[in-house]
Amino acid sequence: MCVNLQQWWRDAVVYQIYPRSFADGDGDGIGDLAGVRARLPHLRDLGVDAVWFTPWYRSPLADGGYDVADYRAIDPAFGTLAEAEALISEARDLGIRTIVDVVPNHVSDEHPWFREALAAGPGSPERERFWFREGRGPGGDLPPTDWVSSFQGGTWTRVPDGQWYLHLFSAHQPDLNWNHPDVRREHEDVLRFWFDRGVAGIRVDSATMPVKDPAFGEVPADGSGPHPFIDRDGVHGIYEAWRRVADSYDEPRVLVGEVWLADPERMARYLRPTEMHTAFNFDFMSRPWEAAALRAAVQGTLDAHAPVGAPATWVLSNHDVTRPATRYGRADSSFDFAAKRFGVPHDPALGLRRARAAALLTAALPGSLYLYQGDELGLPEVEDLPEGARQDPMFFRSGGVDPGRDGCRVPLPWTAEGSSAGFGPDGGAPPWLPQPQGWGALSVAAQQDDPDSTLSLYRRVLALRRAEPGLRGEDFAWLGSADEDTLAFLRGDLACVVNLGPKPVPLPAHREVLVTSGPLEGTDLPTDTAAWLRV
Repeated sequence: MCVNLQQWWRDAVVYQIYPRSFADGDGDGIGDLAGVRARLPHLRDLGVDAVWFTPWYRSPLADGGYDVADYRAIDPAFGTLAEAEALISEARDLGIRTIVDVVPNHVSDEHPWFREALAAGPGSPERERFWFREGRGPGGDLPPTDWVSSFQGGTWTRVPDGQWYLHLFSAHQPDLNWNHPDVRREHEDVLRFWFDRGVAGIRVDSATMPVKDPAFGEVPADGSGPHPFIDRDGVHGIYEAWRRVADSYDEPRVLVGEVWLADPERMARYLRPTEMHTAFNFDFMSRPWEAAALRAAVQGTLDAHAPVGAPATWVLSNHDVTRPATRYGRADSSFDFAAKRFGVPHDPALGLRRARAAALLTAALPGSLYLYQGDELGLPEVEDLPEGARQDPMFFRSGGVDPGRDGCRVPLPWTAEGSSAGFGPDGGAPPWLPQPQGWGALSVAAQQDDPDSTLSLYRRVLALRRAEPGLRGEDFAWLGSADEDTLAFLRGDLACVVNLGPKPVPLPAHREVLVTSGPLEGTDLPTDTAAWLRV
């Protein structure tokens, strides 16, 4: 897709695979690498340039694999290291590169280092790889700080000898001390381990969080001053070292950061030429379905990336976020982790119509595009999972107030019929999360021959994105005024027009309609519909 193959990532389409829920090859109810290998033709036909795997390493799966026990081993639930190597090779033969997840902030409490630290006791060298501290108050009965976890609740757990250890996520995920040379050396070795096996890049989880304030001050109440554990200046040295590792290969490897920051200038620092190549654009994904809000997100993103020469990334959802086909059907179509609740009404038809339009919008913007598995099928969030089936720690740590992230992780439907809609073989174990009734009607098999399906739309859009010269490079110009309910912009001789207003609008002058997210009304573009035009 890119003229410069060394910089393929600048406008790549990257498909995110959550291995537990993609395809089950051995019938145990859990997705695995055998299932992915069997479904590679789907990804080829969809037209993606790379796949990103959420963690497939050995893990007790207390947080969906983001609690890593061994970076050099594939979890037995998913397969073997040999299967991973075969998958990387087979995907590359189809023109699809592989990106894997690395989680620098923490490891599993079953990681050998943490087990050694618990056994060694206070003051030992083994504990210096983590953040063990004495508690406050009489007898040290209070945690060292009042920091709040990303999963709600406290961030410290006390061990039997009286010390406390830090975990910004769950207690099963102890934070690493990045001041320790072992921690830095180990992660650079892990990068080489996977790069040597043909991996094209890594996605860096929670990239702003590894470095902590050694004084362990509290989070400033007014938001002023440095944060004690988010976006501290020292974090950039980590990624500068990683970039040197990535650049040491004949085909330089790519670093993609999960950088949740409100300040575009602070985010851009992670994208300087000596650090990461790209970072996820969560601002756009979090915005409501409103023209002014989305326009501001697009322009702000492009403005922040321009000084450092990095491409933007565009993403509508991932394994942590409510699916767009549901989110965009709500009265409040924005996304905020803190605001997630059960029972929020939504209009499924409205949500899907907007999600299809959003697909055209994001695919036309300059930069790279990330697509979460199942969004190409228009899958909705599964919001009525039985309480006993839920596994996400966000649900449990909120006392059941937060529905968690299981609803976007329900195993994919591949066939219209079958005991698991083709996720696994008929007669196999039930999927690890239950699929809703009628899931097969949204399957790949049910949609692939329907020219009006969401899958067919994605295939057309991605094929055009690959073929159109105007959609390469950084050229971008807004059309129309900023106060309109329509978003319109030009890329070469291709215009993307999205109607977010309440009434149909006339299409601008054009020579050809290339693709639309829904039917036109004569020469008018209906509400919540997008079109690509040759102008």
